[in-house]
Amino acid sequence: MDIILTAADNIFTFQNMLFMTVAIFLGIIGGALPGFSATMAVALMVPFTFTMDTIPGLVTIGALYAATIFGGAFSAILLNTPGTPSSIATCFDGYPMAKQGRGEEALYTASVASSFGGVIGTFILVLFALPLARFSLRFGPPEFFWTAIFGLTIIASLSSEAMLKGFAGGLVGIMISMIGLAPIGGDIRFNLGMVSLQGGVELVSVLIGFFCIPEVFRMASTPNQKQMVVDKVRGSKQALIDAWRNVVCHMGNTMRSSIIGALIGILPGAGGNISNIVAYNEAKRAAKNPETFGKGNAQGVVATESANNATVEGALVPLLAMGIPGSPPAAIIFGALLMQGITPGPELFSKNGDITYAFMFSFFVCNILMAVFGILTGKYIFRLVTKIPSRCLIPGILLLTIVGSYAIRNNGMDVIIMFVSGLVGYYLKELEFDPGPIVLGLILGPIAERGFVQGLLMGGAVSQDAPWIIFFTRPLCIVLIVLSLLSISWPLIKKYIDRRRAGRSSEVRHEQ
Repeated sequence: MDIILTAADNIFTFQNMLFMTVAIFLGIIGGALPGFSATMAVALMVPFTFTMDTIPGLVTIGALYAATIFGGAFSAILLNTPGTPSSIATCFDGYPMAKQGRGEEALYTASVASSFGGVIGTFILVLFALPLARFSLRFGPPEFFWTAIFGLTIIASLSSEAMLKGFAGGLVGIMISMIGLAPIGGDIRFNLGMVSLQGGVELVSVLIGFFCIPEVFRMASTPNQKQMVVDKVRGSKQALIDAWRNVVCHMGNTMRSSIIGALIGILPGAGGNISNIVAYNEAKRAAKNPETFGKGNAQGVVATESANNATVEGALVPLLAMGIPGSPPAAIIFGALLMQGITPGPELFSKNGDITYAFMFSFFVCNILMAVFGILTGKYIFRLVTKIPSRCLIPGILLLTIVGSYAIRNNGMDVIIMFVSGLVGYYLKELEFDPGPIVLGLILGPIAERGFVQGLLMGGAVSQDAPWIIFFTRPLCIVLIVLSLLSISWPLIKKYIDRRRAGRSSEVRHEQ
């Protein structure tokens, strides 16, 4: 109780609340800009914290980190463009909701779900930091390989109606991820002799291309129409009530997605770009009406937004407890801690307990303020977008996509890749290919390759004749293999169960 009271006393000062509010505002704007990642936002903020005291500096950085992840939902819902990779799956149902005139409900749902996810993630951070950090250290290259394989099996659920196309899309994504330097060994592959491709394909550029550019083409075909359905827009009060019900009345989905996000965030190298897709898949798999996902089901937004905001706190678990950053923004926060004279690790909680707990408890306040900001601004942003004709939106969207793609690495090739990805995505959409599996393959391909090659090197020390045996003998690997088999076979199991239920109900009607 003394720790809680001290932390609250350190947080609820005028200076800290002001810094936190400004950081949340800037973070939401930055997250909504395509290509402006949380890593860039935190990196830009760190120099401004050098003159601050320790607690105000850490509170500001933490609030900016969380708000940037949340801000990606705005562009995902309104423009079908993930502002950050953590908002990929938010596009799946958020954008259809906006097109149906339910954009306010979608934005409010994202705000409330993000707040709940962040609060649940903070509870996990405060209560289980040390044991969960030690558990994450048991994940080696073989476990990361099977984690990536488990993630790829999600394609079976994402593309249950056209599984062959889904796996073909996932293979395309893996092939794209192999362009550039090999993660182990440094060999240059598939760069077509161009130096600008040696660094590989930038994820955000491909995301913008696959999700946003096809929509720009669609808007260009009807330049005088407005982007959203205006006549079906409901009042803000009703939209807010519906958003609250979407989150609170489906607490199982909210809790499950938040826990998934926090656990994946704890794994070094994983992050919100994986957790939001995994949480979306599990929400779809557990739903009574999975066929409505991808067509404007609010539970898809709840799953993705609660997961990616819980990932923020999850990534801080190995950082604070073991000194191991769980994500690129966490690595920058690690540097900020060192500059403040604080060394993350097990002794952090005993030597600098007041600072550590103040930093962790600040996320409770931050996530509540984020929901307030989202609710206050969501109404006006959605109404503004609904009133702008497509011919006016298209130039602004294209400008944002070009600037966002170029700014990541100051590489003009990223802009070309973005447009090429957009053309490919447009024609694949015409052929009824879902961009989700392609992006999933692009994200998980390098993780699977790195884990496989490093695992074989580790296996060589165990058995020169069969180095691959290490992938099938470690306990966590066996658990992940079982989960992967269940995941890939779940659509078939679900169809079998549905047929059995349909058969029984027809028998009952026949008897009656």
